[in-house]
Amino acid sequence: MKIENYNVVGIMSGTSLDGIDLAHLHFTIKDNKWAFKILENETIRYSNNWLERLKIAVDFSEPELEELNKDYTKLIAKTASDFINKNNIKNLDAVCSHGHTILHQPHNGFTLQIGNLPEIATLTEQTVVCDFRVQDVQLGGQGAPLVPIGDRILFSEYDYCMNLGGFSNVSFEENNKRIAFDISPVNTVLNHYANQLELDYDDKGQLARTGKINQSLLKKLNALDYYIKKHPKSLGFEFVKETVLPLIEKFNITIEDKLHTFSEHVAIQIALALPIKEGKLFITGGGAYNDFLLQRIQFHLPQMTIIIPSTEILEFKEALIFGLLGVLKLRNEVNVLSSVTGAQKDHSSGIIHYFK
Repeated sequence: MKIENYNVVGIMSGTSLDGIDLAHLHFTIKDNKWAFKILENETIRYSNNWLERLKIAVDFSEPELEELNKDYTKLIAKTASDFINKNNIKNLDAVCSHGHTILHQPHNGFTLQIGNLPEIATLTEQTVVCDFRVQDVQLGGQGAPLVPIGDRILFSEYDYCMNLGGFSNVSFEENNKRIAFDISPVNTVLNHYANQLELDYDDKGQLARTGKINQSLLKKLNALDYYIKKHPKSLGFEFVKETVLPLIEKFNITIEDKLHTFSEHVAIQIALALPIKEGKLFITGGGAYNDFLLQRIQFHLPQMTIIIPSTEILEFKEALIFGLLGVLKLRNEVNVLSSVTGAQKDHSSGIIHYFK
């Protein structure tokens, strides 16, 4: 009986700009079954300067993006090193880092995650596995979502695994294949309007709850072309910036009404996206703290059992799964599923930067 153990740090930065999530992880594989433990974990908030740079980076020129990539690689490296030293973590097999998505245009054969430059290995003095999306796009895939293989391996007891972050995405088994796709924007839009009230986010959806639905806006949001596309499909911040926010801004209504209407839109699209409207729906991501949004999802899926996990899994599931993707890459095993992304084949994605 062969037992293998892996000691890694998983790092994730999401489009909602909550900060950099870090988790010290132990993975064990025994008889082809994976188990995990989330040990030390932390979210490092972005400074105001970094928040502003990341918010506007979608409009940067190529030289500006190159400079941003170098600076962000240094930031990720320092953040990882500080975390490792603070927690006295020894004998790591790898640091597994997603980086931060700035541009995501798979239809143009292009995606950019900053923070994955080769010098990250030297700066951290660790083997680093990163840049998981580019290869999939080169193989004709969407480059996203990548979390579903982790859902299959680590959370197979649930009918649906959903993340409510900058965007909502879902994964599930259908005809013995893992299916997954982005459903709609979530916190990229909700946080945008909370920020206008000088809040980081709408705590528990309390502001949205006080607003009311604008039926005309809701109808136009639900009619956006993306929602009738078949999967595989994925979203980037470009969709929010170029399509969603300009549409909402055509309506002269209160921020509370915008939050309420958009929350209803998110809930409706989630309900429409799930082929079977009953079973166990496992929800993670920052949106799982939004009580109002969860109530609206439950309203539109009355026969679904919504399950919110422990705080560690809720907040660090993506860091956990990118840790797993890194381990699978080290093993040269499949970590991206073509049934999810639409790539030409299943493959082992990511780049390994070795510390020499």
